[in-house]
Amino acid sequence: MAIEILMPALSPTMEEGTLAKWLVKAGDVVKSGQTIAEIETDKATMEFEAVDEGTVGQLLVAEGTAGVKVNTPIAIMVEDGEAADAAPAPAAAKAPVEAVAKAASAPAPAAAAKAAAPATGGPRVFASPLARRIAAEKGLDLGSIKGSGPHGRIVKADVAGTVAAPVVAEAAAAPVVATPAPAPVAAATKPAVAQGMTAETVMKIYADRSYVEVPLDGMRRTIAARLTEAKQTIPHFYLRRSVQLDGLMAFRETLNAQLAARGVKLSVNDFIIKACAMALQAVPDANAVWAGDRMLRLKPSDVAVAVAIEGGLFTPVLRDADKKSLSALSAEMKDLAARAKSRKLAPHEYQGGSFAISNLGMMGIENFDAVINPPHGSILAVGAGLRQPVVQADGLIGVATVMSMTLSVDHRVIDGALGAAFLKAVVENLENPITMLA
Repeated sequence: MAIEILMPALSPTMEEGTLAKWLVKAGDVVKSGQTIAEIETDKATMEFEAVDEGTVGQLLVAEGTAGVKVNTPIAIMVEDGEAADAAPAPAAAKAPVEAVAKAASAPAPAAAAKAAAPATGGPRVFASPLARRIAAEKGLDLGSIKGSGPHGRIVKADVAGTVAAPVVAEAAAAPVVATPAPAPVAAATKPAVAQGMTAETVMKIYADRSYVEVPLDGMRRTIAARLTEAKQTIPHFYLRRSVQLDGLMAFRETLNAQLAARGVKLSVNDFIIKACAMALQAVPDANAVWAGDRMLRLKPSDVAVAVAIEGGLFTPVLRDADKKSLSALSAEMKDLAARAKSRKLAPHEYQGGSFAISNLGMMGIENFDAVINPPHGSILAVGAGLRQPVVQADGLIGVATVMSMTLSVDHRVIDGALGAAFLKAVVENLENPITMLA
């Protein structure tokens, strides 16, 4: 029986992707769990594994095709002995409501009805379309079968040799009663996103000027949508502090001299990550995200760090950053940044966290305001450390290396006093760096 292979959703936010490369061709025999294609999401290139075993009948989408919607058929898999161009059987889920009602009124084995009817209260059962059809034909309850496929998914091999449990006559004679679905919980209306001028309007304005039209790739489209959403729906406010870095710079130089034999070289950014992670523990109410109609306060310090790449950026997340040494954070950050620039990060490596750091100081930017990356509660914009005149503790004028920081805050999550307390903790950690080794 032919089945369709659909474009997978490789991350919770993925809506479409590019079929970058096929690793199989028509006629190839495929095993469950075998990598059959490479899929480009808006952020990374990921491998796509087959769930069922069988023979590739047709490849429906060519390599390099962009904008393939999730759940679009991309290939057809057939079983041994079937024609390679066999059309897939209609999915049971697409059957019209009238047909379901008619089937419910006809006498049928209760076991088959049990396998085909959707569960109303139990946990969701993950099974391939072929496994579901075989289960329905044999009267099997998928909820009682342990899957051996990827992530516990039920595949053909799990149901092929399974025998249905006997069914009592009373149950077999009982009519199938359609249970009304529970009323949906009212959700907050999503605000309309203003799109500004249309492409046609803008192009008319510049019709008499020379230009090159640059199409948006998946990453740029996602960045545009998320930043528009962030600025339109998140009530930003900004807190600014300056920090004197001379003590940290001297301490860093000493540490790097001692760590040189191990090939470790700490950056100022490594100290900033550690300082922020510890501040999230010192001010736990600031370690929070916005979740639609509530807040989630996180216990670990999962710190996201913006990494610029060609055409966009990633925000890989350093998990449990408060518990890691400076050298461990440095090594992990270098690895994440390198793989981000080659688009080799997995979704779990750049999703999550409650807080982010965007450091443009290394590019000479003195100060700036960063846009919060939802659902984060805040983001710290870090500027360059500059030699400046300062008033010293003794009242005399001196010179110090001063770095500007701006904390962009979601006012729904963090109030002004709370944000100020968090930023104060960050400054204290940076101006007393030895405490970060305790």
